[in-house]
This record gives sequence, C-alpha cells and structure tokens, in this order.
Amino acid sequence: MELIAQLKEMRAEMALWRRDIHAHPETAFEEFRTSDIVADKLKSFGLEVHRGLAKTGVVGKLRAGNSLRAIGLRADMDALHVQEANDFAHRSQNPGKMHACGHDGHTAMLLGAARHLARTRRFNGTVYFIFQPAEETEGGGRVMVEEGLFDRFPVEAVFGLHNWPGMAVGEFAVMPGAMMASSDSFEIKLSGMGSHAAMPHLGTDTIVAAAALVQALQTVVSRTVSPVESAVLSVTQIHAGDAWNVLPGEVMMRGTTRAFHVDVQDAIESALRRVCDGVAAAHGVTADVSYWRRYPPTINTAAEAATAAAVMRELVGADKVHVDLPPTMGAEDFAFMLQKRPGAYAWIGNGPGEGGCILHNPHYDFNDDVLPLGAGYWVRLAEHILR
Repeated sequence: MELIAQLKEMRAEMALWRRDIHAHPETAFEEFRTSDIVADKLKSFGLEVHRGLAKTGVVGKLRAGNSLRAIGLRADMDALHVQEANDFAHRSQNPGKMHACGHDGHTAMLLGAARHLARTRRFNGTVYFIFQPAEETEGGGRVMVEEGLFDRFPVEAVFGLHNWPGMAVGEFAVMPGAMMASSDSFEIKLSGMGSHAAMPHLGTDTIVAAAALVQALQTVVSRTVSPVESAVLSVTQIHAGDAWNVLPGEVMMRGTTRAFHVDVQDAIESALRRVCDGVAAAHGVTADVSYWRRYPPTINTAAEAATAAAVMRELVGADKVHVDLPPTMGAEDFAFMLQKRPGAYAWIGNGPGEGGCILHNPHYDFNDDVLPLGAGYWVRLAEHILR
C-alpha cells in the first residue's frame, strides 16, 4: 500500500507542530501549553474535545457512520528533566527540560491522523484520540484510567506507538505478549551507630553494610528468579556521610527492578526484603525497606497485536514488520490502559540513532521523516478496525 499522499503532503506542517512542541517542553502534569495546542488543533479539525483527565490530558472524539464500535489511539505529551545539548533552531527553550524521548513526535503524528480522518471519515464508528500527560515516571496513564478514561470514552481496544532509535525508518515492530517490562522502585535505609572513622569498633559501620548489601542483592535475580525468566535488579543510588573522618549512622540506597510477570515481581520483592534483613542483621544495623510497584509490564493481547501487524504489512510490506523481537526491559505506562482494555503497543523505526540520537540522551531529536508514516499507521488502523 502506498503511503497516504495527503499525509506526505502534510509532513512539513506536522514537522512545524512537532518542532514547536520540542522547543517548549513541559514535564509531568505541567503540559499546559502542549495540551492547549492539542485541544485547539483538534477543535479546528472538527473533533469534540474533552479536557481535565489527569490534569492536562486531552481526548478528541471523532465519529463517522452509525456503528457503536469504538477504539482508542494514544500519544504521550510530556518531556524529561534533561538539559538539551543540541544547537538546532528548535532546541529546548526551557532550561533543564527536553523532549528526549520523542513524545513531541508522537503528539504530532496523532494530530496528523486526527486531521486526515476528520477530512476523509472512511470508517464507521468512533475514534478516541487520547493525548496523555506524565508518561515519564509519574504514571499519567494510570491516573487517566483511575479518573474514568474508559468509563467516559468506552473503547473495545486501545493502541499505542513509540519511536524506536536503532530501527530503520519505514520499519515497525509489534509482538503478542510482553513488549516492555514492569518498573518497580525500592528504597533501603540502613541505620546504625555513627562513630569516628579511626575508632570503628565504637560504632556500627553502615557503609560496610551497604557495600555488602549491594553485592548480596545481585543474588536476588541470579538465585531467586528462574533462569528462563528475564529480570533486572539495579542499585542506582547510595547516599551517606558528610565528612572524611566520620562513619555515618545512616545510608540511603535506592534502585529499580524489572520483570515481565507479576509472579516474578512478587518473588523479587520478597527476596529483596529477606536479603536486606539478613545482611543488616549480620552487620549489626537495621534495614527499613520501602518498595513501590510503579508500572506493570506492557502486555499486548494477541488478536490486537496481529491486527496491528496486518495493517503495518499493508503499509510498508511484510519484510519491514518485526513480530519476533525480544521485549525491552524499559517500562511504559500504557500498560495501565492495557490492563483495562485489549490492545497493542508498537514501535516505529526512528533511524540509526547516531550522534547520541537515542532515547533519553541530551542529543536526541525525533526524525521528522517518520511523521507521515506514523500518522498513516494510525489512519489505516482506524479504517481497518472500523470498516
């Protein structure tokens, strides 16, 4: 199938939208300017616009024909707390904030699809265009669901799309089952008795305990999780002490765990608590453990993944659609939507990722050549499902 000609003609306009959003990045639940742009454009396209879910969320409703069927198409809008290192004209104008993950492109692609579908209306049913805030760490998808997203806008299935550096432009990937991992966080406070560094026998050394604990925690995955499962436990922060000659009475440790199944998450949390208690007792300190389930695994339903793959094959050819890539240990809060409705989360190639153009890198920039292709996928998906 040839790429939709009208969307090819819209590339420059979508790029202007995208670059404007890139230049004015906004982080979790503060996407006021971005959501205003989205809402204004949707209204100008003739869509019914709803605002207020998850503070800055926007949902556009487009109906054609008389069918009661409905689907949801979702894009994320938020940026990251990253200082941009690029020097092009549309670089971030907000210090310390940057669209380093391509949500500016995701927003522009879905806007382009909304505009085209509003003009052509070659479908029978309702398409809900879901523009979600706070995907990065704050769980805006969870908040939208909790505040009644699918009660107010009932859909039979929901679909998401993310750019993927390292995959060639013109290629897609969508797999049944796990696409991305869960993301849990932990915090461990080790408490002992501080002392003079020259007289360690008068205190209980929390630094030594922390060093032992970092090593011991590596056995949680290697000796608790089945070798045929995938899991990660990483200690990412250790904070302690203020002086050269003082053994601190407290160490704070933080980190993350990842898995693809809830039972593996349960096993990791249980083992982490057990190891912390044991190592702390062995070193004469106490361990206070906090553990948070942040994002669940992103699990595609088989039928919806197959539908998405079929549309992709029609769009770019079977050889450009990957359905057997390994999932990534990164996480995505679209998972909360997939817990409530069938659906599929997919990747679209963003190019080779050269010069630091990889996700969450200060040199990242979304590839504007992807815009017509991503918008075309959304259009063809809606037309295919809502025939």
